[in-house]
Parts: sequence; structure tokens; C-alpha cells
Amino acid sequence: MFSRTLLCLALSVATTSLMADTVWLKNGDRLTGKIKFFDGGKLLLETDYGGSIPLDWKKIATLESDQELLIKEDAITGERAKSLQAAESGKVTLANGDTPKTIELASIEQIMKPKPLIEDLTWKGNIDAALDYKRAENDTDDYDIDLKTQARHGLWRHNAEAGYNREFQDDVVTTDNWNAEYALDRFLDEHWFWQGRLEYKRDMVEDLARQRIVGTGPGYQFWDNELGAFSVAGLVNRGDYEFANGETENFYSLSMKWDYNRYLVGKTVELFSNGEVGKPLANAADYTLDAELGLRYKVTDWASLNVKAEKDLVSGSEGELDETRYSLGFGVGW
Repeated sequence: MFSRTLLCLALSVATTSLMADTVWLKNGDRLTGKIKFFDGGKLLLETDYGGSIPLDWKKIATLESDQELLIKEDAITGERAKSLQAAESGKVTLANGDTPKTIELASIEQIMKPKPLIEDLTWKGNIDAALDYKRAENDTDDYDIDLKTQARHGLWRHNAEAGYNREFQDDVVTTDNWNAEYALDRFLDEHWFWQGRLEYKRDMVEDLARQRIVGTGPGYQFWDNELGAFSVAGLVNRGDYEFANGETENFYSLSMKWDYNRYLVGKTVELFSNGEVGKPLANAADYTLDAELGLRYKVTDWASLNVKAEKDLVSGSEGELDETRYSLGFGVGW
């Protein structure tokens, strides 16, 4: 009898530690799990019975958690709470020793685990690699690797991209290029931001050998939450082209960038697209296009398979560039 009591107590403690957080909904339902974060009007609750469940913040009555969480009521400042305690409907109590504080749920903009150095830092990204070997009348070896990462804290967002592609046909190099881009966003409010960016492309095979672009302009974030994100930016750019024959072109242009991703099927599938279309203000080129469209399937929490198409086009310029690539590869994400 005593051993059975100990067993029940151990199971109770284990269950409590694994499922320490509770969310009460306004319709009377109660869900247990682990609060991962809240952003963009959705609270992500990780459960052992339904995986990660996004909950509409407006449907939540109150919640409790024994985790230490960072509660942000605006885009800049946040308060560490040792734990959250349930309160009356529409409110939650931040427990910090002898000075608990009850606030309105509607006043909360974000909930996340505090980071060691920059408490409100969020960092995500992925690296995709594709290898293609074809042995036929013409042997082809294709290597492709892409990096995309984004970090945000307060009103600032850092975006970085890099890629490398090399292809051989019968031991002859037919494609050999790499690119890198960095963009810094400063949010003016929840949706509007101002972006500055620097981009460099190097091609060792095509006539258009180097592209250097510096740009700045406004942007708009339609949404950014656990189900995906979509933003656009309109930029004024200074472009410098250098061709393989040594000739150069310098010009100004207008462009529109987009960055879209959407999670489907319980976040196991991701549809993504990003790119830029531009129009030079002089006669350097009719238009330019650099775009990517693909699907990513999550095999584990960090590993994924991906298929994508990439288009790089410079029309109406000396040494025109028109390149389309399709790839199937493996990636890691965080």
C-alpha cells in the first residue's frame, strides 16, 4: 500500500513537471501543456496529446505557468516573471516574490523565454544543401547551399542571406557563383519599418561578373507569428555592375522585395517565397528579377527536406543574365 502511494505520488509529480502550464479559455475549456511563446495574437502551447497548438489570444480567459517568462507590454521593454498565476477573466498575475502584479491580457504584446544577454532576442534561420549527380551521355555534378537567418530584438530586425552554387558538366565548370546580403529593419510601429540593405553577387562564369547593390526604403509587415510571416519593402537602390570584359554600369533603380512563408499541416510543411523585382531609372536594363519559391517538409524538429525553384534575370543589359535552377535538398533549421 505504501509503495503504491509512493508510485502515485511520483507519477503525479512527473505529470505536474511535464505539464506545468495551464490555459483557461473563455468558453470554459482548460488546456495543459508548456507555453512556448506568444506573438502575433497567437499563444503556442506544446502538448503531449496534440503537439504544438496555436491558441487565439482573444479566446483566453487566464493562464498560469511555473516557468520564468519575459512579458512585454510594448516593443521595447519587458518584465521578467518568475511564474504566472491565474487571475480573473481577462487578466493574469505576474509573480515576483512579494510584489505580484496583475495585468490585462490585452496589454501583453509578447511572451517568451528570456535570453541570457538580450532578453527579447528571437533568432531563426535555416541552411539548405542540395547535391545532384547525373551520369548519362553528359555527366553533371551540381552543388548548392543556401543560408537564411533573421534576428529581432526590440524595434530592430537583422536579416542575412548567403548562397553558393557550382555545377560541372563533363568536368567543365558551367555554373560558379555566390551571393551575400544583409538588411537592417527599424520598426516604426507594429507594421511599418524602414530598411537599409547591402547586397553583393559574384559570378565566375556568366558575362555579368559582379553586382553590388545598396538600397534603402520603407517596408510593411503584414503578419509575423508562429504560422508564418509576410512583408514587403520598396527600395531606392544604387547598383554597380561589372562585366567579364571589364566594362561597368552604374545606375539607380526602384525595387520591391517580398518575404513570405506559411506553415501548413501542423507546421510540418512550409511554403516559402522571397525575392526582388527592380526597374533601373536609366537605360542600364529593362528590369531585374531575383526570386525563389519552394516547399520545406520537416522530418524532425531541426531537419527538413526541401524542393525549390530559383530565378535570376537581368533583361535589357549588355551581358544579359537569365538563369533558372531547380533543386531538391536537405536542410537544418532553428
